[in-house]
Amino acid sequence: MAAKVYVVYYSMYGHVAKLAEEIKKGASSVEGVEAKIWQVPETLPEEVLGKMGAPPKPDAPTITPQELAEADGILFGFPTRFGMMAAQMKAFFDATGGLWREQSLAGKPAGIFFSTGTQGGGQETTPLTAITQLTHHGMVFVPVGYTFGAKMFNMDQVQGGSPYGAGTFAADGSRWPTEMELEHAFHQGKYFAGIAKKLKGSA
Repeated sequence: MAAKVYVVYYSMYGHVAKLAEEIKKGASSVEGVEAKIWQVPETLPEEVLGKMGAPPKPDAPTITPQELAEADGILFGFPTRFGMMAAQMKAFFDATGGLWREQSLAGKPAGIFFSTGTQGGGQETTPLTAITQLTHHGMVFVPVGYTFGAKMFNMDQVQGGSPYGAGTFAADGSRWPTEMELEHAFHQGKYFAGIAKKLKGSA
């Protein structure tokens, strides 16, 4: 059976959704891996989202906590809020108590990708603080490290991402993931899927 990799994200303005699409492509490029994109439930009313200028949500299905247990590996994506994951993703994790009680996610590989507003806005603190969620579930954190190679050291342009995972800078919302950032996301998906496949095969 194919290894199931779930790409689970929250995106208010679309930046994380864009990374998620590339991560799915990367994961799907690995033979024997079935990748699927999900989004977590929105917690804000439509009226508030409208005032914040948030566009309509993508067509990705909304996941329930219980559906996480079906995956062989999960990549979580979210924007930052003051250097930590957005409240919508935290609310989703808060609803996984039943999975924690049964340790349904223990031993499953997990990765993280993210979007921040500025260079000092949380490209490391956002994933670092998110690891606590994975730890309590007994998940195996799989960072992308420096497997992206020389491009991780590029200084010719502003570039999101870190050894923790792929990332982008949204600035005031007008900046979108660059080609380099999308390549990093594709690489993370492919790299992570390869590890998830190996772990499933050795189970």
